[in-house]
Amino acid sequence: MKKTLIFLLCSVMNITAFAQNFDDFFEDKTLRVDYIFTGDAGHLDIYLDELSSLPEWAGRRHHLSEIPLGGNGEITMKDKATGQVIYRTSFSSLFQEWVTEEEASRVRKGFENSFLLPYPKKEAVVTVALKNVYHKVSTSLTHEVNPNDILIHQRGLARITPHRYLLQSGSSKDCIDVAIMAEGYTEQEMDLFYKDAQTACDALFSHEPFKKLKNKFNVVAVASPSQDSGVSVPGKGEWKSTAVSSHFNTFYSDRYLTTSRVKSIHNWLAGIPYEHIIILANTDTYGGGGIYNSYTLTTAHHPMFKPVVVHEFGHSFGGLADEYAYTEAPSPQYPYEVEPWEQNITSLVDFESKWKDMIPAHTPIPTPVATQKPDIYNKVGVYEGAGYTKKGIYRPVTECRMKINEAPAFCPVCQRALERLINFYTEK
Repeated sequence: MKKTLIFLLCSVMNITAFAQNFDDFFEDKTLRVDYIFTGDAGHLDIYLDELSSLPEWAGRRHHLSEIPLGGNGEITMKDKATGQVIYRTSFSSLFQEWVTEEEASRVRKGFENSFLLPYPKKEAVVTVALKNVYHKVSTSLTHEVNPNDILIHQRGLARITPHRYLLQSGSSKDCIDVAIMAEGYTEQEMDLFYKDAQTACDALFSHEPFKKLKNKFNVVAVASPSQDSGVSVPGKGEWKSTAVSSHFNTFYSDRYLTTSRVKSIHNWLAGIPYEHIIILANTDTYGGGGIYNSYTLTTAHHPMFKPVVVHEFGHSFGGLADEYAYTEAPSPQYPYEVEPWEQNITSLVDFESKWKDMIPAHTPIPTPVATQKPDIYNKVGVYEGAGYTKKGIYRPVTECRMKINEAPAFCPVCQRALERLINFYTEK
């Protein structure tokens, strides 16, 4: 009995030693860190651009030193005095995607990136690292943060962008805060924007697991005005002056709609609690994009608006990969010898870490494509063709929201991945 009591006491002491209390390390404020990622296919660099202070912290207050997904990059904050890791987060970036493009072999470019961290009470050391497609760190930057630095830009204290809550389930301490922004809507078109934002919100929460976990979310529509109506389409010679300067033809792909003006996004949102971002573009041209822990950007007036905004949010919020394939050649983003960090595709290098436990006994691997509904949406297996390549990368079901717009739902594997992520953010 005495040994048992000693063991239990030691266990409690260990738990206490490693448990992190948010209030011990952080103010109820946000530190926005702006970086410039630069380079080409052969060499990457990171430069610190600006630090900003926002009046409230809307992120998680537990699991502070953990990351739920690997991403293509990682930020680690340490207490300067002790060296203790006090916060970690992961992300992907448009820059890292561009590095895999042919253009990166012949020109150097720079991309804006902004990240939200809890505001430290004491001096901290922040390291941002970019990973290559083999999940190895390709470059990193370490810098110090003095919370009393007078040059930290105070934002969000005045001139807050007009906004309206579409869903308010609780406080930012308890809920995940999603901001839906206007892009290409003039001041006179904001009634249309609010209507489109409600449509996007309704579409998202018609899908599981968002539907059953709706009470863990707040959604705010932010009426960021544009000078011009619509968005830029360089392929047609159309350039517009809009809130976040988005445009089609990203990487010369007609349907790829993104923006490299990431600081503009966050400037519009300053003073409003937010963690994840959906940007609605006022156009009926088909397209969009979603980048993990960065933003979703999609068109609001195409007939496929509802499934596309949900699909892209699967990328930006859930870190889910595209499950479609269009080439026989390997994708430069997914080498066959590496297990992707995204939870809904696999190279079979480390399938144990994915959905192997969800496959019925005696299911062949690879799995023949299902042909009968509803099996094409629900029969979990290992179906070849995902991550843009038809060979060597596998998806969980025949058809899913992360593969085609016609799929009625996320597949069981994607649903589980999303639910785990939501619980990571909201549960102690």
